Amino acid sequence: MLRPVLQLRFRPRIAGAVNVPAEGPVLLASNHLSGLDTVLIPSFSPRKVQFLAKASLFQNRLGGWFFPRIGAIPVHRGASSTAQAALDAGREVLASGNVFAVFPEGSRSRDGRLHRGRGGAAWLALQTGAVVVPVGLIGTNRKLPNPLTGKPDRVEIRFGAPVQLDDLRALPAGRARREATERIMAAIHALTGQPLADHHASGGSGI
Repeated sequence: MLRPVLQLRFRPRIAGAVNVPAEGPVLLASNHLSGLDTVLIPSFSPRKVQFLAKASLFQNRLGGWFFPRIGAIPVHRGASSTAQAALDAGREVLASGNVFAVFPEGSRSRDGRLHRGRGGAAWLALQTGAVVVPVGLIGTNRKLPNPLTGKPDRVEIRFGAPVQLDDLRALPAGRARREATERIMAAIHALTGQPLADHHASGGSGI
């Protein structure tokens, strides 16, 4: 039901959906510009997607009905074990041969730049052998309508070619995660063309 509504409201352009393997574990690694991202990716991915969301979003009747239906997995923030619990949840999804989406920046970008990636996406990929498909979101943070059309500019969802990580598995774990993170973020940047920030986004969960 949700996809036609989003299609009408945001008129998203979808590119590269064929890059998402039809079966097997897939890790979608995306930039993060707004809360809309967590709705658009599962709505327009060619496969069902699961992702993490704040547990508080599930506590009212509407959230408790809506978020599980778009693939959200509740995670309790604030606890010292939050990051590991999030990684464990993602690993379980991937181990089952399903699709899991993450935002390697750890939090949405408030300035539109692409921030440094955290190591959780790389850890998940290297631990599970999942195919990493970079995702570039464009325009999801635009609030004002286009002055010529009176409508918001169309958003874009770009699925890139899988990031090759197989050659990293023989490296020491820390070095492999760093190199994998750099490759993943470079692939996202190639899709979005965002200005680069030399630091992590603030307020991230650390994964």
